[in-house]
Amino acid sequence: MSCTVLHVLVRAVAVFRLPLALLAASALAGCVSSPPGGVQVVDRGQNQGRAPVVQRQPVRNGHYVVQRGDTLYSIAFRFGWDWKALAAHNGLRDPYLIRVGQTIRFDNRPLGSSQPVASTPPPATSPAVTQPVPSRPPVAVTAPPATQPARPPVANTPATTPVTPVSRSASGWSWPTEGTVISRFSSNGSLNKGIDIAGQLGQPVLAASDGSVVYAGSGLRGYGELIIIKHSDTYVSAYGHNRRLLVREGQQVKAGQSIAEMGSTGADRVKLHFEIRRQGKPVDPLQYLPRR
Repeated sequence: MSCTVLHVLVRAVAVFRLPLALLAASALAGCVSSPPGGVQVVDRGQNQGRAPVVQRQPVRNGHYVVQRGDTLYSIAFRFGWDWKALAAHNGLRDPYLIRVGQTIRFDNRPLGSSQPVASTPPPATSPAVTQPVPSRPPVAVTAPPATQPARPPVANTPATTPVTPVSRSASGWSWPTEGTVISRFSSNGSLNKGIDIAGQLGQPVLAASDGSVVYAGSGLRGYGELIIIKHSDTYVSAYGHNRRLLVREGQQVKAGQSIAEMGSTGADRVKLHFEIRRQGKPVDPLQYLPRR
């Protein structure tokens, strides 16, 4: 029944039978479209058939509790923060060491007792962090947990994988793999934070620019086996859904160097998901890569 017909019905029966009018008026409410809300945000992450949810803007409430296997860079990447800003927000300084069980805040509440502070410098290790718990109140921690650092230290050494000669754009970026772009960047952040490139299982995935591997693992849900490369204090790039990772955290890579094999981990087909982030915010990779 159309909304126009329903309007006429309500007005007609209201004169004779009030209960029916109320019933029709209630049905009429379904014809009124709800006012538009904020832009829907989608995360590449959640599984089990539900639409994923990804933050377009940095999370500004709640906190994390550091767990083994996470890094400062991966958490900053996952929640839209610039890693330097996240470190400064939590009073972390070079070399940005984070320990298992430590609380990383996103809101403006004082660090206080919820931020474990060691009385002696923590052992050297890569930065690390946890799964989000923004909906739970901060958990007071009175002393640093008696655990080992989140990650063992990794030497800052060059990777030994092959380097393929590549063409670079004026801004210094090269294509991370061969193949057709099957999904483009979404400027409103509702669909895709990067581009997806189709290819063959095991196809080489290459570093898109010179840099240092700051994350290599599968801890970010929805990205599968993921590599994040820091190119400068401004730019990082990400390479997701790999079958096998060929580099480790802390290694230096060159543009065109093999860093992984293309796969389908965390995806519905074989492809590479590629992102470039400027100060923590996703940008369109096609604006940086050479024209094909």
